[in-house]
Amino acid sequence: MKHIYLLLLVFATSISWGQEFALSGVVRDATLNEPLPGVNVIIKNTSRGTTTDFDGNFTVQNISTGDVLVFSSIGFLTREVTVQGTDPITVILQDDVSALDEVVVVGYGTQTKKEITGAVSVVGSETIEELNPTRVEQALQGQVAGVQVTSESGSPGAGSNIRIRGISTNGDNRPLILVDGNVIEDLSVINPGDIESINILKDATAGIYGVRAANGVVLITTKTGKRNSDLQFNYDAYAGFQETSRKIPVLNATEYALILNEAFTAGGDAAPFPNVSRLGEGTDWQDEVFQKAPIINHNLTINGGSEKSTYSFGSSFLTQNGIVGGPKSNFRRWTTRINFNTELFKDFKLTTNLLYTGTNRKTLPENALGSVLFNSLNNAPTFGIRDRDGNFTLAEGLGNEVINPLAQISNTYNENDVDRISGKIGGSYTFFNDFTVESNFQFNYAEVYSRFFAPEVFYGSGKVFNIDRNFVVEGKNLFRDFTWDNFINYEKTLSDDHNIKATLGMSVFKTTGLFSGSTGFDIPNNDFQQAFLTNASDVVDNFINTAGKFDSRLLSYFTRLQYNYKGKYLLSGIIRRDGSTNFGPRNRFGYFPSGSVGYIISEEQFLQDSDVLTFLKLRGSYGIVGNDRIGGNAFRSVLSGEGAYVLGGELLFGQAVGAISNPEIQWEEQKTLDIGVDMKLFNNRVDITADYFKKRTEDLLVSPPVSGILGAAAPGSGSPTVNAGTVENKGFEFAIGYNSDASKDFYYNINYNMTFLENEVISVNNGVGFIPGGSFGVGQDPPARMEDGKPLGYFYGLQTDGIFQNQAEVDAHATQANAAPGDLRFVDINGDGVIDSRDRTDIGNPIPDATMGLNLSLNYKAIDFTAYAFASVGNEIVRNYERNQPRVNRSVYTLNRWTGEGSTNSYPRMTTGATSNTLFSDFFVEDGSFVRLQNVQVGYTMPRKIVEDMGIRKLRFYLSASNVFTLTEYKGYDPSASSGAPIGAGIDQGFYPVPRTYLMGVNLKF
Repeated sequence: MKHIYLLLLVFATSISWGQEFALSGVVRDATLNEPLPGVNVIIKNTSRGTTTDFDGNFTVQNISTGDVLVFSSIGFLTREVTVQGTDPITVILQDDVSALDEVVVVGYGTQTKKEITGAVSVVGSETIEELNPTRVEQALQGQVAGVQVTSESGSPGAGSNIRIRGISTNGDNRPLILVDGNVIEDLSVINPGDIESINILKDATAGIYGVRAANGVVLITTKTGKRNSDLQFNYDAYAGFQETSRKIPVLNATEYALILNEAFTAGGDAAPFPNVSRLGEGTDWQDEVFQKAPIINHNLTINGGSEKSTYSFGSSFLTQNGIVGGPKSNFRRWTTRINFNTELFKDFKLTTNLLYTGTNRKTLPENALGSVLFNSLNNAPTFGIRDRDGNFTLAEGLGNEVINPLAQISNTYNENDVDRISGKIGGSYTFFNDFTVESNFQFNYAEVYSRFFAPEVFYGSGKVFNIDRNFVVEGKNLFRDFTWDNFINYEKTLSDDHNIKATLGMSVFKTTGLFSGSTGFDIPNNDFQQAFLTNASDVVDNFINTAGKFDSRLLSYFTRLQYNYKGKYLLSGIIRRDGSTNFGPRNRFGYFPSGSVGYIISEEQFLQDSDVLTFLKLRGSYGIVGNDRIGGNAFRSVLSGEGAYVLGGELLFGQAVGAISNPEIQWEEQKTLDIGVDMKLFNNRVDITADYFKKRTEDLLVSPPVSGILGAAAPGSGSPTVNAGTVENKGFEFAIGYNSDASKDFYYNINYNMTFLENEVISVNNGVGFIPGGSFGVGQDPPARMEDGKPLGYFYGLQTDGIFQNQAEVDAHATQANAAPGDLRFVDINGDGVIDSRDRTDIGNPIPDATMGLNLSLNYKAIDFTAYAFASVGNEIVRNYERNQPRVNRSVYTLNRWTGEGSTNSYPRMTTGATSNTLFSDFFVEDGSFVRLQNVQVGYTMPRKIVEDMGIRKLRFYLSASNVFTLTEYKGYDPSASSGAPIGAGIDQGFYPVPRTYLMGVNLKF
């Protein structure tokens, strides 16, 4: 009987296994997660099957469990799926372009990722769309190893500083930025939604761009249409609000009064607040200044193409109010872009790009002594906002610089309008199959109009911002530049093993600028609406006019030769000759060579069958590039100084030499070494890149101190420019990414990058061995330096050793001016028994030891989630937003002040008497390390079957938040902000914080 049951069970199972049924499912694109129409679905080893419909759906009849379905479509990798049952399935198809075969723009041409021998990083449009940045630079922050992005300010329209592999010079450290081959200095004119990809050249392979590539190259490619594609509309929009991510804790009115009473009493003065009990919390000036601010963005893109042509049109509008000042700190941008490419006739292609950008930016005083946030931190909480008459209160008794911040906002009128047109027209012709000649002409034209109105206003007795006579300043600047590139490319493969590519070309670049400005006084009715020069009074001496111009040109010749043997051994060499009008006739031209090699080990036979290693390439590069980013007249003397002399008892005014000439100045020269490895594991799921780099910049252009006897001390005068410095950056970059299996409903990607950097000044041969920079407090020596053996811009001040606890400690210590128990104890560095300026030393470094970024992307059916964070470790920041005056407000850390022996060893006593506590020291230097969750976004894509009747291809809604939270020990507003100055970066004078932003948006494709 048991045998009979067993036979029946086997028979039933075989019938079930062989039973035929209909299987349904959907096929989607792995990149966009969109349904794919027209996909062939065939039962393997048969001719039976079907194709997917417009929505990617399919149904296969007469199929059995265990059958194998083959999914194939032009442009996608073929995929086989074994049938497991009758439940509907979802199949994801990958693009039929290997990640190694993706084309990367590298300058005057393209290469595949596989054959690149330099350090090149790519940021795609998908990343930019997930971040919703208002400026392009924000899309690079934490995304690319070796690239550090810091904000100059969080105010709307403010710029950012891009540093590629450290700070290489005490001058201009900005990278060369090209948009579709066109030089762009200000990235605020670019709509991030127009960008297809960003390629970053970080090593000597950037040498193809010569002297403009010393700080790296950022290549931006805008969106274009695709051939043989239908007209497609993409509309993206978001709206939301911003708020401050942080407020600095300061004393309330009661705490303030108690601290001042203690300080005045300790200084031998009467307590200013005899009755403290009724003061309460008082005015929180930060609460009054900060506000929620709206932000709105619209972006429309239209793409399409025929058999021979492609076109793309884009238009956008952005408006953003400030979290300080609202509409008085506003930025608006509107852009229109047209790209059109066509094959006019066989082998001849025409390329045209045109971009118009208009911006309007209103600003408030920020990031400096006397700025709005500086005043909100230092104004007394015992003052009300307005007096009994409804007028703004006066900040009396708080020093000459501290005023009512709300009165300051009300009386500030500063706006800037920019109209810019950028264009490109180019053609390429291919002949003899192997040669392509190309010519491109790019241009930029910008008009900048600025207007600043200072109304007659009284902020308080003796305030430096009081205006007794109103005036308006109007300026109009014109900027023009053009680039004309002509080059020929040759490519030939010989005997299937030898691939040769060669490029030979020349480039002409010219930029000019015209500046004009006028100041007019006595505007009627003290009214901004009438604040134009045409309305100024007719008094003859009422106008102050200024004007200026510049003209700079660059002539270049270049060649590049690349050799590829069997797809394994890669060689590349570049030579560029540049001539710049920024140098004199003796040193106008320079030669800049570079070379790189690569070895694709994974192409060797012994690794062909590896289940782990998919791809492995070793590469290295070395080269020399120049830098000509200095003023155009440094090699000649200029009459720009003001000469004042006493002759015969009379004071006579004349013109004097401004800067002493130096006809021998030459290029800054940078020698760059890079050794890297690129690796892919587990069928391309794991992607690893690592680089060691070393950059040494020699012949830095500096200005040595010169005696006034030689004519360099008069107003408008300056020292000559000389080649007298060397800076070195070296470090290590590492990036790793993991892409999960995209064949299921749930898949994810995770990427991590980190950079370790060491910066050192090798020499400063300017006669004194250092260059000072930056500012701290009022009347103090510069707090930062460029000096041999130190990081560029390191902090130079007194070192503390706790607090004097009693008089015996004061007496036993080196002589320190006005020292008393409770004061900071400074270290006698030179051991001479006296604390003075000669005891200053290295007390901090504004350059981080390491930066890193983490990116996570999750997808589950129609729901997507992205998040990314970045961090900076090992840098210091100077706290310089506190005005050291007896009656100004203070940070809450003063509640932990020294009040007697043993009370604290961290914070000094409060007194109005003379002390050395306000001298620049490490007491004002803090750890600026931070970790920030920069962006979180969650989206939902509507089902295709719901929206297709409305003619919609895709409809996605999302919510996002940026600058979500920051973990840091720094007391200031924002540890990520920096002025960007090579000497003086990292000094916080009340940085306008980067806002926290909440958005709701929609992506619509039809």
